[in-house]
Amino acid sequence: MLIRFFEPRATCAAIAIVLATLAAACEKTPAPAPAPTAAPADPAVAARERLITRAKSLELPTAYEPVPGDALSHHTSGYAKTMCSAVFITGYDVAFAAEHVGYFTGPYEERAKVGKPVVDRVKKSVSITLPNGVVRTAIYTGGQGCITLPEGSDKLSFTPKAIKSTLPPANSQDWPMGDRLPKAPLPAGIDEAKIKAAVDAAFSVPEAETTAFVVTYKGRLIGERYGEGITHTTPLESWSMGKSVTSTIMGTLIHKGVYTLDQPAPVPEWQGPNDPRAAIKIQDILRMSSGIRIKSPSDPDYDPKGPYPDHLYLYTDAGDSFKYAATRPQQWPPNTVGRYRNTDPVLINYLNKLGAAKLKEDYLSYPQRHLWDKIGVRTMVMETDPFGNFLTQGYEYMSGRDWARLGNLYLNNGVAPGGERILPDYYAGFVSTLAPAWVADGRPVYGGFFWINGDGAWPVPKEAYSMNGAGGQQVWIIPSHDLVVARLGNYKGQRDTRPTLGKALEILMAAVPKK
Repeated sequence: MLIRFFEPRATCAAIAIVLATLAAACEKTPAPAPAPTAAPADPAVAARERLITRAKSLELPTAYEPVPGDALSHHTSGYAKTMCSAVFITGYDVAFAAEHVGYFTGPYEERAKVGKPVVDRVKKSVSITLPNGVVRTAIYTGGQGCITLPEGSDKLSFTPKAIKSTLPPANSQDWPMGDRLPKAPLPAGIDEAKIKAAVDAAFSVPEAETTAFVVTYKGRLIGERYGEGITHTTPLESWSMGKSVTSTIMGTLIHKGVYTLDQPAPVPEWQGPNDPRAAIKIQDILRMSSGIRIKSPSDPDYDPKGPYPDHLYLYTDAGDSFKYAATRPQQWPPNTVGRYRNTDPVLINYLNKLGAAKLKEDYLSYPQRHLWDKIGVRTMVMETDPFGNFLTQGYEYMSGRDWARLGNLYLNNGVAPGGERILPDYYAGFVSTLAPAWVADGRPVYGGFFWINGDGAWPVPKEAYSMNGAGGQQVWIIPSHDLVVARLGNYKGQRDTRPTLGKALEILMAAVPKK
């Protein structure tokens, strides 16, 4: 009650009556409960909302076109392909593979809805029957690994080609070009006990299903271990670490003068009059910032109950994946919004194909001749769509040692073991520099198809960067300690990767001297 609302001439008696009335009311009316304290906002939810709000403010007026076809058939395409690869490339038993590998394009929960994979070792195929009688079949082609045939078709739209290394047998060459390891003591300053402890940590949780762990220091292999039945030559599921491979192949073409980072991407479908996509630069695509409109499970506004995502369709049933990616519309101006979407590595692979043609090189052989043979890699299998276009946004298989060899190419700033430069001298710096659009989004974690520890989430320096793939696949390049660390595992163990790999990395930081 505000006494000032009474007129000054009010009598004391009147004031006393009012005060008495208020006192009585207070005795009968309980004091109001204190206002509840608002629960602190979930930082992850708040960050997600900021991402969505910012993206909406920049969105262009284009329409989204849903992926055609049946989602279960697409899932089964991915299931058949990963089972085929597990059996004919890695060498797994199909029953084991069905329980342990390849969940990304053949989700585990979807596998119960279809028949069991049937392996034909004569035809080198894996077939799976859907409830409606449709059969999805993946075939092993040799050089291009396994490919799911288009639904209703029994043939591919290209002729597969055998890809063989020109290198001599690995046991005839010293590491890193071969597999003969030095017998000399480890360099001074290395704590061998800690190296062993780090390797032990990588395998400390059986549920993580670690299949390969390889550590090099200044290029020398100083620690490794493999899971049961796995060797240093076993090609393993690697998933999106292939995006870093795609970037590396682009790097070789830039070094040869075919492209530059800052040029508009010469995608043929974007060259029409007034096409806004013509402004997209190669570096924008490499930074996952092209702005091309699709749906991806990693989008902050992704609805898992919505249509089958293009991000997966580009693996399973897009047909000519290059054509599909190149005909998607623009959602945001380039270099404004960072989104992890498979259109971007598919488009870089498209440019890689055009670049190889410009050099009059065979596209399917180009990576082996101009990358893998230069650094001692003999186990890489790069898989394609039914049109022979590389799907190395995640369909590739390579051994733990060979992933470490690729990591060392970056540790050595693009110079191969023999001294030949195969990447521009600025390229390692480019891929390990935070992408501007991702920084603008408040996510300092992505570079040029490589991840960066910019948020300090891993127990390594923030400048460290990595190739990452679903299922717990990682290759860390840690220049401050001259380290490369490769970790691969069966997809089923993904949830237990961080406690094992994280502990191993923490130990390694103390096991070798810092520069």
